[in-house]
Amino acid sequence: MEAAAGLAGRRILVTGAEGRIGSATCAHLTELGARVTAFSLPMDGPSPEVAADRVLHGDTRDDAAVQEALEDVELVVHLAAIPAPHLADWTTVFATNVVSTFTVLAHAGERGIQRAVIASSINAYGGPFNSHPVLPAYYPLDERLPADLDDPYSLSKATDENTAAMASRHWGTDIIALRFPMTAAQENLLEHARQLTEDPQQGATEAWSYLDVRDAARAIELSLLSTARGAYPVFVAAETTCVPYPTEDLLDRYGRGSQRLRRFVGREVPINLTAARTLLGFEAVHLLPIEPGPLSPDQGPLSPDQGTDG
Repeated sequence: MEAAAGLAGRRILVTGAEGRIGSATCAHLTELGARVTAFSLPMDGPSPEVAADRVLHGDTRDDAAVQEALEDVELVVHLAAIPAPHLADWTTVFATNVVSTFTVLAHAGERGIQRAVIASSINAYGGPFNSHPVLPAYYPLDERLPADLDDPYSLSKATDENTAAMASRHWGTDIIALRFPMTAAQENLLEHARQLTEDPQQGATEAWSYLDVRDAARAIELSLLSTARGAYPVFVAAETTCVPYPTEDLLDRYGRGSQRLRRFVGREVPINLTAARTLLGFEAVHLLPIEPGPLSPDQGPLSPDQGTDG
């Protein structure tokens, strides 16, 4: 898809700018010539340096702080969130995430900002953090996957996507909600891959997916440049899994009970990436250097029939 305009010289607000994806995004957008306003919570100690010409600290639930951060802003990247249900009490996790997203998108909409990107998650369907043995209703995962929500973080991400749809409807803001999988620097992804190689069953709910933070930043860039109108959740991930085993063998062993909508070639990730390709023109380029290998009999038990009914 052709971009409407480049990002050089444009003022972009990035919330959660000192986080894993946020810091990579600030660096990438700055390299493209954008003028970045980095907005993060204040820290007890020294704040890490971010690539931005304007750095603010505050709470994205605070109307006045968000209004200040939005001064002269043309585009918004909202990444601020408590990123897991165990990092605070459950009321705080849910309330922080959903109020943060509503506050940022509402004030952006009131100012007539035309485009925003928010961080959703693969957890928006509820599987990875679920305390019940629930697999996706089907593979490949896609944006229409039925949800089975069991924790406040997953609920907050599903709510954030609805907030984006409301903001788009009310203010006309075009919003991409990126459903990130496990997203980290390559050295952290390699450790994650090592763990799932030893115990592949742990990765079934996330479809053994991953994304390098550099690709996450590129997906955000393309979301800002997309000409898609409205609000869309979009899965973004590397096109191969983070384990060496054939995807068909993984699903035969660990995906029983979930419908398989098609066959998978080699280590193809069982996520439908069509929306990422067509709406954003996105394809991950920072892939893990994993040599294919067979799934051995001692690689873990067969999964029970535990798929959702949808």
